[in-house]
Amino acid sequence: MRRRLFLVAFAAASVFGSTGAFAQAQQNFSLINRTGFQINEVYVSPSASNSWGRDILGDGVMPSGTRRNITFPQRTRACMFDLRIVYEDGDRSEAREINLCEVSNVTLTFTGRATRFSYD
Repeated sequence: MRRRLFLVAFAAASVFGSTGAFAQAQQNFSLINRTGFQINEVYVSPSASNSWGRDILGDGVMPSGTRRNITFPQRTRACMFDLRIVYEDGDRSEAREINLCEVSNVTLTFTGRATRFSYD
């Protein structure tokens, strides 16, 4: 019975596309670096987590003026995430409680002495 219910739910999702609860689980976003500085590390973790997890840039970096698409496994259901940026000089900036189910772009700028996170 459970298997049949799962198949019905899967078929409904295929027919109706990304609507309702299925659309709410879409956390993919673009990270845009307009800070004027190179970013060496990026961490994205669910707000409920006590761990940052791994650096999603791996061995790569994000020079200023670049965009990086951040994707999540489809099984991810959380919407609220925290973001940590580590610059080339080791300085860090963090944003908390970003609703990635409603945000497509996170743009980083540097004003004065602080990183500004903008969402759209």
